Amino acid sequence: MIPESFIQELLNRVDIVDVIDKSVPLKKAGANYSACCPFHNEKSPSFTVSPTKQFYHCFGCGAHGTAIGFLMEYAGLSFVESIHDLAKNVGMIVPQEQSTQESREADAQNKNIKLGLQETLQQAANYYKAELKKSERAIDYLKARGLSGIIAAKFQIGYAPAGWQNLQSVFPQYENEALQTAGLVVENEQGKRYDRFRDRIMFPIHDQKGQVIGFGGRVINPEDTPKYYNSPETPLFQKGHELYGLFVARRAIRDAGRALVVEGYMDVVALAQYGIEYAVAALGTATTPFHITKLMRQTDEIVFCFDGDNAGRTAAWRAAINALPALTDGLKLRFLFLPKEHDPDSYVREFGKEKFETEMQAGMPLSQYIVQHLSEQNPLNAQEDKVKFLNDAEPILRQIIAPKFSLMMRKRIAELADVSEAEMQSLLKLPVPNRSPVKATQKQSRAPLSIKKRFVLMLLMQPSLAKTEHLSFSKGFSEEDVLLQASIHAALRQPQSKPAALLHTIESQVDTRLLHEIQRELHLLDESLDFALEFEGARTQLVDMTQQKQDGGMLDSLKEKPFSALTAEEREMLKKLTAKK
Repeated sequence: MIPESFIQELLNRVDIVDVIDKSVPLKKAGANYSACCPFHNEKSPSFTVSPTKQFYHCFGCGAHGTAIGFLMEYAGLSFVESIHDLAKNVGMIVPQEQSTQESREADAQNKNIKLGLQETLQQAANYYKAELKKSERAIDYLKARGLSGIIAAKFQIGYAPAGWQNLQSVFPQYENEALQTAGLVVENEQGKRYDRFRDRIMFPIHDQKGQVIGFGGRVINPEDTPKYYNSPETPLFQKGHELYGLFVARRAIRDAGRALVVEGYMDVVALAQYGIEYAVAALGTATTPFHITKLMRQTDEIVFCFDGDNAGRTAAWRAAINALPALTDGLKLRFLFLPKEHDPDSYVREFGKEKFETEMQAGMPLSQYIVQHLSEQNPLNAQEDKVKFLNDAEPILRQIIAPKFSLMMRKRIAELADVSEAEMQSLLKLPVPNRSPVKATQKQSRAPLSIKKRFVLMLLMQPSLAKTEHLSFSKGFSEEDVLLQASIHAALRQPQSKPAALLHTIESQVDTRLLHEIQRELHLLDESLDFALEFEGARTQLVDMTQQKQDGGMLDSLKEKPFSALTAEEREMLKKLTAKK
């Protein structure tokens, strides 16, 4: 567990402008900074970053958050990874709490193992790059595939020479366990060790931070098998979670507004050579929901391009099915099938970038592809055909949780099966799609702010104004009262904190919908306001409201008693309160 106090201190010390500017170049725009939004495709900047509030906000798509949120959404890091990354940049050491000596030792051991593996893999990558420069045969092969030295360097391509123990020249301790754990060395049944990759073009696989976590090796001799050979699963590398080329392609994906998923490393590199730099490849496995989720953080349009042969079509269908659980209504998936004699590499070399991108634009939408696949060998003439069609469609419909897409697919399937949607729903007992409320990322109309919410906004901007007596403004149990209490307590504890740190402090205590509203209003708040003056105005109104509530309660209490039973003081008080009301 990372202590909350550390996270608050980190958010107060980090400058979100510096964090975002490393990935998305920002330009000064008044008190804030702006850029074209990295989370959706746009031509004019609507993405703003506030150094005062330490928040980013897009007025186009509604994306917003802190420095932590940006690393999670843009770089695909986990919450803990984002904390560590930010802490490293500002020279802070992340502490751990509620951990035993054993767990601390285990964590330290795991961390050392991963660091050792990363260093080992990077050394191997450097060795393979150096060997490529020495091998005319490997260089000639890449040239014959149309690759330039610039592209080879961009993807850090290397060459593993023929021979059984070449890595021994790099790692004198060839028996070191790290080599086997990293997947660089294999041990046979007799205990003999040898290099896993031999006489292969080497493609380093990078994580979101650009660190080498594994390799893919491609044969030079077409008679050798297998054609592609990947690193095994390791503590750093999980095939179902990683995509080859994503680290290199992130900026191009955002610029193009789409990602292209292909089958092999060579396809990715060859497409980049021809200016299509937004391609990635799955690593010897079918596309998984993890892959889709990673790509969704970069773009809302994904095109799958597969060979036109049977293997390609099988891979495409598996990709479509595996993508279903990760679908959202804003995501567009399309499928492009090339002629049987072509793969993306050969197609782009023969026809060029423009023709390839034209074909992509005409790719088949996911909904059409699913229907086509289900009815491909089903004429839907006999009742039995329609029963089979419904049976085949049922498990697919059950996996779709995107409400609008699910609705449209159900309507289309019911239409083709010649039943009503209600009949199909009843027959298959499909779950009702979750029609969730409007997301915080969507534009919402602004309602007038209550005085309590206004007070909270001023408090977030200038927490040093908070006083203990302000807690008297929130003695109720409504959502607004809870928000006000949490904000006052946070401000009292952290009078010098930035708005981002204070919001992080209260987020677990406050209703999510209300928190999103406060975040949105905070983004839109005019920074030229005199916050102290606005705060005093809101405070005065809250004092009046509190007094009125107290007076009303006392008046009701006095009215409940018979007039003859009131004391002289109570009668005088009743007279004053009635006149005041």
